[in-house]
Amino acid sequence: MKNLQLLIILMFISTSLMAQNKVLKVWPDGAPNDNGMTEPEEKYDGIRVRNVSEAEMYVYLPEKEKNTGAAVVICPGGGYMIEAMDHEGHDIATFLQEKGIAGIVLKYRLPYSHHEIPSCDARRTIRTVRNNAKEWGINPDKIGIAGSSAGGHLASTAGTVFDAGDKENSDPVEQQSCRPDFMLLLYPVISMDEEFGHMGSRTNLIGEGHDKTLIRKYSNEWNVNEQTPPTFLILADDDKSVPPRNSIEFYSALKRYDVPAEMHIFQQGGHGFGIRKNDIPADQWPELFYTWLKARKIVE
Repeated sequence: MKNLQLLIILMFISTSLMAQNKVLKVWPDGAPNDNGMTEPEEKYDGIRVRNVSEAEMYVYLPEKEKNTGAAVVICPGGGYMIEAMDHEGHDIATFLQEKGIAGIVLKYRLPYSHHEIPSCDARRTIRTVRNNAKEWGINPDKIGIAGSSAGGHLASTAGTVFDAGDKENSDPVEQQSCRPDFMLLLYPVISMDEEFGHMGSRTNLIGEGHDKTLIRKYSNEWNVNEQTPPTFLILADDDKSVPPRNSIEFYSALKRYDVPAEMHIFQQGGHGFGIRKNDIPADQWPELFYTWLKARKIVE
């Protein structure tokens, strides 16, 4: 009996070690900007977090024999007020890991009306993954970004406003491109438009009031161009929190520039379903996404 118990413990430890390989600070030498949060970070209701003032990335690398060379940076949602790190973060990463895809969960700094903070973290994370691609067994041309709800807004921000890196910078990470090679957007907030945007996310990101410059800057349906990466969109028709029009407007913009895209609008799913098994039609999305990756030859 003791030997069996020991075996179970060792198997559990082995599985845990296989799941999450690394936890890294996004800004090991300190971030270049500050979101003003001085209260301690707080975890609650599972592994939701709030009061995030330091960005971290949780790296899930696949086993070598399964490795496809692809990677996805994952941005959990939560209205730019909290981050749902479980079903919109770690659970997605473990699914990808089983499929031979590296999953990197980003715990980004929350904005508290410092609008540049989350996208600054997302771009730095993509650069970091690209800088470590060889060591981590990742193809630097197959690094995507994913996001749910407000995390989808963050992902689509990183996927529409990016740069090729600063080759003259002394920091090798900053020399890397921050352009994602593809996007996965789950019931994303896309627009800051009052007619169909998510006003809670808007207020938390850019503050109260009606700053037209910031509204335009972060309405990502207007930031699509021919360089925007191929995109896979998932949402539910009965989403009462973030209107489906957000995804529809973004898909339409992608098509105006002939950017490859696929969108699935499920009859049922509501908002925030993530990767949980709720016996709803929207639960089909993970395998559909994997099939799309194969069709795009991102995985073989």
